[in-house]
Amino acid sequence: MEAMSDQALQQVAQYFQALAEPNRLRILNALRGGERNVGELTEICGSSTANVSRHLALLARHGMVTREGRGTAVYYRITDPAIYALCDLVCGNIARQYEQMAVVRQQLGGVPAVE
Repeated sequence: MEAMSDQALQQVAQYFQALAEPNRLRILNALRGGERNVGELTEICGSSTANVSRHLALLARHGMVTREGRGTAVYYRITDPAIYALCDLVCGNIARQYEQMAVVRQQLGGVPAVE
């Protein structure tokens, strides 16, 4: 990041902004197993077709997914599997923090209150 221009940093920030929405993360996770169409993603994510389509359009604009039309269906797939390495790193870090907080809460719950 040290040698990045302001414009490049802005693009990085927008990329992370695209990941800052739970439904988009659900969509990316659903695509781990391979390409899927909007109907499949709607069912997996428990969201409306319009909502899933809107999120897919944003993910496509940021180059995270690509689309391919086949007959009347459009299939989406991950453009760069490295997105999962990034997500797994962040999710793993957050999971460890949650576990540590749970241990602390459990320890504090076992301590009698001071009067």
